[in-house]
Amino acid sequence: MERSMERMMYASRWILAPIYLGMSVALLALAIKFFQELFHIIPYILEVDESLLILKLLTLIDLTLVASLIVIVMFSGYENFVSRMDLSEGAEKLDWLGTHDYTSLKMKVASSIVAISSIHLLKVFMNIHATDNDKIMWYVIVHLAFVVSAFFMGYLDKLSKH
Repeated sequence: MERSMERMMYASRWILAPIYLGMSVALLALAIKFFQELFHIIPYILEVDESLLILKLLTLIDLTLVASLIVIVMFSGYENFVSRMDLSEGAEKLDWLGTHDYTSLKMKVASSIVAISSIHLLKVFMNIHATDNDKIMWYVIVHLAFVVSAFFMGYLDKLSKH
């Protein structure tokens, strides 16, 4: 009975596989949004104000960072919790594939969230006249919470390795 239960629990990790596959759909949605934003700005590139162009570029960078985060979580999560990826010998393989454990995955996610939050905060500051002061204060507080959390996660990871 114990052995059957353990096998069933171990096999249940495959429930995650469709979730990681679903992240591919989220990645596709981000790609569509990226090109939608790009196509909206291209016709007006010569007419648009410099600050608006920078805001649009920051949006593209933000979407790119989120997409990269999805790829990291999708591949690392699959390899850590479901199964090793068996890529053919001639297939292109990402250098980091198979090298991220759960702790390094958490650090990548935390640092990506800080980077995404930084870009969002920069966008707010670039358009500061359109944002209420109390909202700006909360954006800064939330961003600082992300930074402090990422710092402490890294610090605790460093302590646990010693």
